[in-house]
Amino acid sequence: MITSEYFGTTKDGQEVLRYTLTNQSGMTVTALSYGCTIQRIIVPDKNGAPVDVALGYEDLRSYEEGWSFFGAVVGRFANRIKGAAFELNGETVRLKKNAGENHLHGLFSKRVFESEIQGDCVVFRYLSPDGEEDFPGNLQVEVRYRLTEDNALEIDYFAETDKDTVLNLTNHTYFNLNGTGDIFSHLLRLDSDCVTETDVASTPTGEFLSVENTPLDFRTEKPIGRDIFADDTTVKQCGGYDHNYVLNSGGELREFAVVKSPDSGIALTCSTTQPGVQLYTGNFIFVDKAARCKGGAPYEKYAGVCLETQHYPASPNYPHFPSTVLRRGEQFRETTAYRFRTYQS
Repeated sequence: MITSEYFGTTKDGQEVLRYTLTNQSGMTVTALSYGCTIQRIIVPDKNGAPVDVALGYEDLRSYEEGWSFFGAVVGRFANRIKGAAFELNGETVRLKKNAGENHLHGLFSKRVFESEIQGDCVVFRYLSPDGEEDFPGNLQVEVRYRLTEDNALEIDYFAETDKDTVLNLTNHTYFNLNGTGDIFSHLLRLDSDCVTETDVASTPTGEFLSVENTPLDFRTEKPIGRDIFADDTTVKQCGGYDHNYVLNSGGELREFAVVKSPDSGIALTCSTTQPGVQLYTGNFIFVDKAARCKGGAPYEKYAGVCLETQHYPASPNYPHFPSTVLRRGEQFRETTAYRFRTYQS
């Protein structure tokens, strides 16, 4: 079942709706037309008690003021573009610098999307005009959220452009399978042998770094907190995990990660068609100045873990990375699914 209600009005007078998706298995998802934001994901724990496993804000004003991207779709280009510039069709495209010398994520998380209920989906649409943040092309974006009876939140992305451009879309939900506290005891298994190497500004160098014998290795399940403070440059320069993992298989929708909480007994299985995923452990969310996070106070460091499915950061800067060019007349299409269940630890 899907219902809708008024959530608030933005500072510039745009109405924002909140959609509630429920199934018969005890799962509920709420999503806003502001930034296609996943506000709540409520699932039963091992005792049948409801747990909200997604971080977020209480009100629209906090979503407007905050910059942690809680639950939002980000774009036009998720993650970083080096030097806020890239070559396309023999010409240099220069973007707004919003993360030091780089371009990060973009403004989709701060846009109100047109929205409607369509069958078993909530459909969000946004027309990003030619030149928005200096990206070329009128870009029509569509995002669909579907909640299945086996407790999967399925996210489908579609886009078309009238000029060649670049595009990289992801969802920036922070998960905490206990609902509160940190995520150090969460167990993570991630099917990836390497990451895209980054410099001190978290910008890809174009090289790949093996996870073998490093704190980045999650090929065998381990607690997220085990190596997060290791004396190793790869985690120290980020203050934790903030790395793009190169997934071992691609193209088709396939499972790439499992997160478990021994405390709540909730497990999250992640699948995607995308070639990479950004593992982020909320290293900087404590600096978010929005007034009303859930519970009434800002979140502490490491309060959530993100698994942001994506193409690699800075792909337009490195021809050997999977291409993020979207040509006129082509359709961008990617899918990610987050499925929840309980287990006995």
